[in-house]
Amino acid sequence: MYLITFIFLLLYLVLVLSYYLGWKDSKRYPDRLNIFPKVSIVIALRNEEIRIERLLNNLESQIYPEDKLQFVLINDHSSDNTLSLLQNYKAKNLIVFDMPEGNFGKKNAITKGVQISDGEIILVTDADCTFSSNWIKTMVAYFVNDKIKLVSGPVAFHRKGGIFHNLQALEFSSLIGSGAGSIGRNNAIFCNGANMAYKKEVFVELNTYNNNDTVSGDDVFLLHSIKQRYNDGIVFARDRNAIVNTDALNTLSDFINQRKRWTAKSSSYKDSSTIYTSFIVFFTNLSLLSLFVSCFIDMQILNYFVAFYLIKFIVDLIFLVPILNFFKSKDLIKLIFPFELIYSFYIVYIVVLSLTNSFEWKGRIHKK
Repeated sequence: MYLITFIFLLLYLVLVLSYYLGWKDSKRYPDRLNIFPKVSIVIALRNEEIRIERLLNNLESQIYPEDKLQFVLINDHSSDNTLSLLQNYKAKNLIVFDMPEGNFGKKNAITKGVQISDGEIILVTDADCTFSSNWIKTMVAYFVNDKIKLVSGPVAFHRKGGIFHNLQALEFSSLIGSGAGSIGRNNAIFCNGANMAYKKEVFVELNTYNNNDTVSGDDVFLLHSIKQRYNDGIVFARDRNAIVNTDALNTLSDFINQRKRWTAKSSSYKDSSTIYTSFIVFFTNLSLLSLFVSCFIDMQILNYFVAFYLIKFIVDLIFLVPILNFFKSKDLIKLIFPFELIYSFYIVYIVVLSLTNSFEWKGRIHKK
């Protein structure tokens, strides 16, 4: 038993250290734009009336030629005032589309948004996000290299303080860093749909949303399709001007529900590297949890548990410190040590729930 647990730990160490090297390899794009391709910002919205004003102000603040910029906002059957607020907003480069009856969900909304857009580059984000005025310019700069097909951007939580929000921020930073590290090693496993850009022609060529019935995954399934065809055409924008900030969850039940939704789509993964990573992370944390529980049965196991815990903590620390420095969240470093055990309980619990329970998203109940 102990040999197997430490084999998982060894595989985990190799994996995380490779992502550390991949993060170090992902560099800020050195050149500024001298040409400005037409960009369409595509955003799916459902019941976002409290965020509309902030979102539109953020979009209007972008430093980019107005005649090369288009905002395509798709209303996904909102039951509040989202649609009326969008329709009453006056902007010549704004397109508002209301999804027809029987056609719903974020992936369908994004697909429709891309279809009606006329930008060469599609940049997607979410309605609860904020970004700097240089966001579009920074993300688009990577497409100066013609081989680039998709740019994955950094995403961080709005910092609200408190242990619950800080732990969310720490975990989320590790996810973004892992995605960036895998891209840096030319073996992309996931990205975040709150901040990604791609060439419209590539989306039209490779979009497989219609062949996938998972409710989420508008980001990772497109990433995997592009990886399969253009593996060297994916890059991570390690630039602070590219950071998009999104909202953390305020309650534990909302957090668990969100993570169930994220984890549920993993059963539809076909990318071998992503599947391998999911298994290694799960079984490494399951091993840590098993050793912890076993200590209450046989105290001699305590030495194995402590060794496992410390080794995992050290490699996670090496990986996370530069990521937290990038996000200017060095205060979260002190939470890494206690979070190791909390995370092992949490990840096993979420995986089990995601395989057996339904989840709620945007007022809709989805069953596994």
